[in-house]
Amino acid sequence: MQLIDIGVNLTHDSFASQLEAVLERAYRAGVCQLVLTGTSLAVSAESLALCRRLDDSGRRLFCTAGVHPHEASDWTSASAAELRDLLGEPEVRAVGECGLDFNRDFSPRPAQEKALEAQLTLAAELQLPVFLHEREADQRLREILRDFRDHLPAAVVHCFTADRRALYGYLDMDLHIGITGWICDERRGTHLHPLMRDIPKGRLMLESDAPYLLPRTLRPRPRHNEPAFLTEVLAEVARHRGETLEQLAAHTTACARAFFGLPAIEESAEEREH
Repeated sequence: MQLIDIGVNLTHDSFASQLEAVLERAYRAGVCQLVLTGTSLAVSAESLALCRRLDDSGRRLFCTAGVHPHEASDWTSASAAELRDLLGEPEVRAVGECGLDFNRDFSPRPAQEKALEAQLTLAAELQLPVFLHEREADQRLREILRDFRDHLPAAVVHCFTADRRALYGYLDMDLHIGITGWICDERRGTHLHPLMRDIPKGRLMLESDAPYLLPRTLRPRPRHNEPAFLTEVLAEVARHRGETLEQLAAHTTACARAFFGLPAIEESAEEREH
């Protein structure tokens, strides 16, 4: 059984002293490929460097490159040129993390929208999929996407945490949905449980968002999340979809591989055991 983690913040300081060990635990758990999340130009460049340093095969680690809405105030015309260069690298498989965050508003909303539109323009021009962030802004995000959607090869709403109305709005636009350990959180994630059956095969992908969003169903509870714990997200989503672990792993992995254009990986003995 193979899994693909479509969103991991491997550049986070908490991983710095144990990168190789974290990846080894992920591979042993069946997480055979990982997409590192770029949240700023600096983090995107660092993610690219980690892909090259930690994956001699060139088949297991990939990344996105983009500017998160929290960082949107820093967006300039020079940002677009720098991002374009990053997006030309073979390990970079999507534009993002980009989008709108009207929950925290760390950047003014007009700045968020400007940075998002610039990145969508690049994605359409370069024919790359988009890795989207959205908090309390689904209606505005769909309004902006409407002008770009026909020109984009694909887009995923990463770490989906919203309601049925938002989910159906995204699915109506032929967007993909990323599910994290949020679904394992008994305090705030239970509303996602009945929505899992509504996401069609071919639109659903799984992600850890590590070191954030540790699945609260883990016992004993570790201090930080890591990609190896994606199996916990798999189990929770499978339970609410009425699928076996193997069924869910198969179609979400196939979906992620197609979305990001990732190469096939031969299953290891450890992966066949899981």
